[in-house]
Amino acid sequence: MKIGILGATGAVGRQMLECIEERRLKAEEIRLFASEKSRGKTLDYQGRPLSLETVSPERLQGLDYVLGAVSNALSKQYRPLIEKAGAVYIDNSSAFRLEDGVPLVVPEINGEDARHHHGVIANPNCSTIITVMAVYPISRISPIRKMIASTYQAVSGAGIGGIQELHQEVLALERNEPVHPDKFPAQIAYNCIPWIGSEAHEGYSTEEEKMENEGRKIMHLPDLKVTCTCVRVPVYRSHSISVSVQCEQPVSVRQAEEAIAAFPGDRLIRDGLPMPIDTSNQDLVFAGRVRPDHVLEGGLSLWCCGDQIRKGAAANAVEILEYLEKR
Repeated sequence: MKIGILGATGAVGRQMLECIEERRLKAEEIRLFASEKSRGKTLDYQGRPLSLETVSPERLQGLDYVLGAVSNALSKQYRPLIEKAGAVYIDNSSAFRLEDGVPLVVPEINGEDARHHHGVIANPNCSTIITVMAVYPISRISPIRKMIASTYQAVSGAGIGGIQELHQEVLALERNEPVHPDKFPAQIAYNCIPWIGSEAHEGYSTEEEKMENEGRKIMHLPDLKVTCTCVRVPVYRSHSISVSVQCEQPVSVRQAEEAIAAFPGDRLIRDGLPMPIDTSNQDLVFAGRVRPDHVLEGGLSLWCCGDQIRKGAAANAVEILEYLEKR
């Protein structure tokens, strides 16, 4: 098995490489692709350096899988080259998520969809992955018909630059110096920004639109009604989501908790609080505070957290690859 990683120097790309090593995937060769400025530099893998190179049709040839951690624009640019090389492209961008014929996959939920790809498999949005991991066990008891979600998204969602910006702003404010937001539309240190992405429709952002549409495709619920508010918060890593659901038939708190506890990839937190600080640097989604919802008739409310860089991006992509290889 030969694997390529696009955007290997970014937060998600680096994590993809780490996940491949952690899971001990039997890769004969790994090729790391990055921008021209990184050409010739190295990243460590299994105690040895791997050189960074730029994308070319020649270097894509012979690869079995390509993991993408680049922008929508670059992903669209590289897709024809990857398809011509005959590799399976597992893409973390949002470029192809809602395209007909492109599976949108969370392996624990709809892994079988990945087997019906036509060369491209899409990795969902980070908040979508964490949310559906928490609510899908409930939907297996009775299909979800309505969902209301508010996300509390870490700065890691904006890449390494987002993490650096929060750190720099904290240091600047401690020195009583002005801050100069770049990655975010306003100061993020000691603040919450109720806007992520760009304008979509009716005052909703593109990030909120992703949550609305992607859950339907992953859980095979085309009539699911979703409303969402996405908020950037001053947390370095791991997203949190407050979510309420209404199913076709009422589901009890006990039923929901038992379903979440038994679902692979989830950890039910009964005697405590699921918090982003506890879910960082691992792949489980923590869910808890399951309780009756007082607005959605027969509904439930809960809180969930998960590592945005790992399960929300890199680890999920590697799990898709692993799922395909096992079958």
